[in-house]
Amino acid sequence: MVDRIARLGQRGAMNERWFGVVAALVGAAVSVDAVPVQAQERSRPHALDYDLPRDLAIAGGATALWATTELLKGTLAPAACRWCAPPGFDVAARDALRWGDDRRTADVLSYVSALGLAPLAVFGLDALAAHDAGEVRGFWFDALVIAEATALAMAMNQLVKFLVARERPFVKALPEAEKRSTPMPADNDLSFYSGHTAFPFARAVAAGTVAEQRGYRLAPAIWASGLTLAAVSGYLRIAADKHYLSDVLTGALLGSAMGVAIPLLLHPRREDGDSPGVASLSATPLQGGAMMGVSGMS
Repeated sequence: MVDRIARLGQRGAMNERWFGVVAALVGAAVSVDAVPVQAQERSRPHALDYDLPRDLAIAGGATALWATTELLKGTLAPAACRWCAPPGFDVAARDALRWGDDRRTADVLSYVSALGLAPLAVFGLDALAAHDAGEVRGFWFDALVIAEATALAMAMNQLVKFLVARERPFVKALPEAEKRSTPMPADNDLSFYSGHTAFPFARAVAAGTVAEQRGYRLAPAIWASGLTLAAVSGYLRIAADKHYLSDVLTGALLGSAMGVAIPLLLHPRREDGDSPGVASLSATPLQGGAMMGVSGMS
């Protein structure tokens, strides 16, 4: 018992030191280029191409596809693994990186990082960058592009998971008789590839790419904080024994690819120096009621 408590204490100290390093990295990223705007010549950000109905349809359709497959996971998920045996390097990485008795802690922290801290940092810094550049309203279009890339990454990840049907590492370690007794049996064979890694990487890279296209002064802070938190999320999925290293690396690669492709292919920079498109909600009163409209200017 004494040895067990000592081991847990050592692991807790290690985790505190590790998260201290992460916090320092994120803090340093946020403080990048913190020179007052008044001390520099602030140039207007570059404009990007937009098609509001198209972009809303893409983001909404991809999100609806992901949500539908998530709700129907019990029906759509494979009944058994198609990829059951991990390669040697995945086994070695699992043994080295998983937290063992603290697996649930790592699982909770991965959700906090991927679904809480990462979007807060990325969207918050983009809003700050837009304000810094004097185009606050442009943030809403930035957010739409980032959401569009993330939603497509989510939908693609879900489809690949159902097709590949890779057994999760913690399920692989269970006796055959216990595998159907896990809290979410439909999720047992959806390891490849890591959505908790793909989503934050798609979001971080899309935000960084948009910031570069715009010419935001705070683009380095967006890149640094977004990628740091995305990498933390990926590591925690291995620590939680929910994914293998290859799941996380693939998620990082494909999420990043989506984060680059959507801004560059669908929203190239304009060369005429026009201001970014701005969307607005308007309510026009009519006799006997009111009409709500969405207008955009590109």
